[in-house]
This record gives sequence, C-alpha cells and structure tokens, in this order.
Amino acid sequence: MRATIASLVSNALLLTQQTTAAPTDTDTWNETTVDIPGDSSADSFSVASISDWTYRRWNGANYACKCYPGDPCWPSTLQWNLLKATVGGNLQISIPPAASCYNTFQGLLGNISTYNAAQCADVRANSASEQWQIDLPTAGLWTYFTNDTCRPTTNPTDSCTGGYLPTIYIKAKTIAHIQTGILFAKNNNLRLIIRNTGHDFLGRSVGWGALVINTHGFKDISLTSSYRGACNYTGSAITVGAGVQAFEALSKLHSLSPPKIMVTGECATVGVAGGLVQGGGHGPLTNFYGFLADTALEFRVITADGILRTANAKTNPDLFWALRGGGPSAFGVIVQATYKTFDDYSSSGTTFALGPANVNNNDTLWWDAIAKFHSYSNHFVDNGLYIYYELYPGLSFRVQPVVGVNKTAVQLEAVLQPLFDDWTAMGLTFDKTTTTYSTFYELYNALFESEVAGDFALTGGWAFGKTDVANNNAGIIDAFKNVLNNGALLVGHMWNGGHGLPQSQWADSAINLRFRNVSDKVITILPLSGNAPLAEKEAAQRVLTDVVDGGLRAAGPNGAAYINEADPFQPNWQTAFWGTNYPKLLQLRQKWDPSGVFYSVSTPGTEKWEQIEYGTRLCKKL
Repeated sequence: MRATIASLVSNALLLTQQTTAAPTDTDTWNETTVDIPGDSSADSFSVASISDWTYRRWNGANYACKCYPGDPCWPSTLQWNLLKATVGGNLQISIPPAASCYNTFQGLLGNISTYNAAQCADVRANSASEQWQIDLPTAGLWTYFTNDTCRPTTNPTDSCTGGYLPTIYIKAKTIAHIQTGILFAKNNNLRLIIRNTGHDFLGRSVGWGALVINTHGFKDISLTSSYRGACNYTGSAITVGAGVQAFEALSKLHSLSPPKIMVTGECATVGVAGGLVQGGGHGPLTNFYGFLADTALEFRVITADGILRTANAKTNPDLFWALRGGGPSAFGVIVQATYKTFDDYSSSGTTFALGPANVNNNDTLWWDAIAKFHSYSNHFVDNGLYIYYELYPGLSFRVQPVVGVNKTAVQLEAVLQPLFDDWTAMGLTFDKTTTTYSTFYELYNALFESEVAGDFALTGGWAFGKTDVANNNAGIIDAFKNVLNNGALLVGHMWNGGHGLPQSQWADSAINLRFRNVSDKVITILPLSGNAPLAEKEAAQRVLTDVVDGGLRAAGPNGAAYINEADPFQPNWQTAFWGTNYPKLLQLRQKWDPSGVFYSVSTPGTEKWEQIEYGTRLCKKL
C-alpha cells in the first residue's frame, strides 16, 4: 500500500499537510503528502554525526543503536523535507497494505485514519498474490518477520500497528535518489533496507523503524549477441536494472530468434539483480551453468560511501567477487547487472507423486519409497537433472517438476527408470506424466507453479553433499522424518553447482565451495504466526535451529547452508554459508562498509549486531 493515504488524523507528530497532484506511477492508492516528523533540535540537511548513537541496555549487556523515531538523533522535520525535495518528492511514510481495512493505523510517527472500503476489498482479494505484494513499496511477501500486526480484517475497529515493517521509504526513480538515500541513512545513523521485490524468507526486506530504498522501478533490459567487457567472454549477454524480475528477463530473451535463456531461480517473480545473485542464485539451470552469480559479467553498484562504481573482473575485482554470492545487502546496492545468456533447447519435464492411496496408508512403505527416491540424488544430478519436490505430513510426496534440459522424453525417463523399477518392485502404484516442450522457457512457464504471498513461517534448510547421500542416505531420511514429526514441511531441490561449471571457475565467486559437490538442497518450513506470543516464537526458533535443522546438519556433515533459504540463527553460520571464503568476505566488508551502513542478518561482519528489545532496535553490542 502506498505510504500516503486519503486522510490524516490531526496529531502533534504529523506536523504539516499538503495536497499534491496525482502520482505518475501505477499505484492505486489515494495520496496525501505529509512532512516526516522529526527531532526539532537539528536544523540542517548536513545531518547528525554517525557518533550520535542511542545507547541502550538489554538483557544485561550494553548496546549502541541506530536512530529511531523519538530519539534525540532522529532527523529533524527540516532534514526530512530537504531529503524529500532532493529525491523528487518520492519520500513517503510506510503503511501496511491492510491498513485500509482498519479505522486507524497506529504507527511510530503517529496515528492515521486509514479505512477505505474499496481499498480494503482490493487487499482481501489480492493479499495472497505475489506480484500484487511485490509491487507495493514496503510489504513483506511472507509475513512472519513483519510481526503480523495488521492483517486483512472485516472488523475495522481492530488494532493495526506497523509491527516490524519499515517506517519511511524512498521510491527511487533515479540512481541519484538511491545515492541520496544511502548517504542520508549513513549520516543520520538510520537503519537502511534495500527492497526490490521483498522476495525473502528471512525478514531482510523489513525492519522496525527503518528507511527503505525501493528499487523496483528500475526495469531497463538490454541484450547483446556479442559482449565486449573486462573478461574474455564474447558471447551473448543481458543487462538488467535493479527492478527486473525473472519472468521479465526470460520473456525478453525468449523473444529473440533464436531464443536465449539465463540462469534464474525457480520462482518467476524473484528479482535477478539483487539478493538473488548476492546470495548465489540457484535454479533449474544450475546443473549446466552454475549459479546466477557464476554467470555475472559486471555490476554497477552504489557502495556505502554513496559512490556509483563498476565492478567486474578488472575494475574493483574484489567487490565483484564479493557481490557474487557474498551475502545480500552486505557490500552495496546493485543498480545494474550483466549476465551471460545461453541458447534455449527443447526440454522435457516429468511430474509424479505418492500419497496415502499409493502405499495403502502404510507409513513404513511410504518412507521406504522416499528413501529409495533420495538414494538416487547423485545419479539424477550426475545426469544433468533438476528436481523440485515436496514432503508434507499425511504421506504427501509430490515432484513437480523433474527437468531434463536438452533431453527428449525418452532420454529423461531413461534416467528416472531405475527409480520407477524399484518402486514397482516394492509394490507401489503411481502415475507419472512426461512432456516435451520446444524450449526450456515453455517448460518453465508450464511446470513451475506460482508461490503464495502472505504465509507465515520460520524457514531453515540444509544442502547434502554427494558423499552424505552415498554414505548416509538412511540417516538423511531419519532427519526428514524428524522434520515432519516436529510439525515442519520440507521442500527439496536436487542440483549440483559444480556439475556443468569448469572446476577452474569454482572459486571465481564467493559461493561456498561445498555447493560444487552437493546433490540435494532442502528448505524446512515451520508454520507459526508472526504475532504469536514471544515465548512461543522463541520456542519455535529453538525447535527449528536445534531439532529440525539440527538433525539435517548431523546427517549431512559434508553439506552447507544457502544464505537465502536457511536458518540465519544456526550455529557457525559463517562456515555454513561461506565455508573457507568467510575470512576474505569479512575483510572485504570492513573495506567497503566499515561503518555498517548496510545490514542483513547473518551476513559478513554482522556478528556484533542484534535486533534487541523484542526484535525492534538494530544495535551493536559493546
């Protein structure tokens, strides 16, 4: 929902009000522009010194915290107004999408009258839509880390607060807007969040009292058949702006003759120039070309000093290395990225499932069938297959899809046949469907399903090394049983990040080298409402970290964790996420962002940073 709305409560914190012309973007919300309330003691845009921290004591420890509304170091109204003018008026107060269903939104900057029946109906109709949520400036697609304090309702007298959603945002329209926002946050010691799509399981796109820079409007795409740049690569390439999503890039590539493809995630709505590549970026083509980060040729990136830089193999090569898998929102804001593209081929996909009826409600038989399936992980990835599967309580096992790039249906089923023969010998009945598509792009659109926004859960996960599968498949299956027995769900992705990428290139990015020898990466999902009592949240986090994911880590000692889809609070996260690359990443973080302008949980250099006071203030432990 747009941060400005039709009417404002007269409040001492909301100092002035001014009606403006209609916006030029596609947002549908009514607009009223307000000055951001601030501390009256400051009087210039030169802003406060970074030394103006807020000092707090929490659970027996001392902390230096970022500046928040009500703190003496919070910028003045004049400073906010000057910032707003500098970014062309694109500075607004953040309001939860569902606030239109409530009479009043109770925010950190004061109360605002928000009820609007038509907008509320729109929210209720669309809140589960990923793209609808993505197009909003500060919404979190998965709401656990927002604290779920303002969900759609039919009772407008209920309470709607901001929870852990950001407070203010810049809807950036130019690179200068981003630079200005970074410097304003740096000089005023504000918590800063960079958001494109909000496509994040770990709450990194939201944060209590934060300033958001929204980059979703940077939609430029350009293509070349013959790249000329800092490396020796001379093939085809795509250059995308910070706001481009996978489906937009793939559609543009498919329009070529002959069509091209690029590495991206299995979810078509994810952005391809931000957190995806900075976390690595795995997907259905990883077996062939590695991670998205492995295909990167160049970035234009704004670093913590507000300077727009080029990062490639020759210019700022250390930054280029770190941006490729070294952690989201850790080293800078990527405003433009260039990637290799590849020929698209006819591809085949298979789907199949096992439910209670397939095993006569026999729990033991069902798990034996899952164990047999998983024992073929190495065989599948060694033959170039990508497999997406789901394990849910109630004997629910679903595979959609198995992807065979550049394979006929006969070739794909030949790889799968040993599994099917074993299942038949076990007495299982099952249905499978294999379809051949003229391009991978058509397979991608037909077989990969859209995800649903608005769900609430804790997320964890682990990747199993090929040696783990070969030597301890039974232990892995016991760990899977443990996941489901503790109320969690499991989603698996079979791929190998080193299968198609020459070994000489494995260390060219910051990606954990263990991902070059894995065959299955799983996500664990523990459902829990964001507004659950604190004690319940703490207990659930312990279950996820110590029990659910603890069993996976024990079963896969040769594995690793993927920063974008894992528990950020697991022990030894530095090694789990980056292995032997971590010391170098820590040095580079100290070089490129020594004062901690950027923050994303459990990324290089954040060991002393915590969100204290029940997940609100971002502070550095002294």
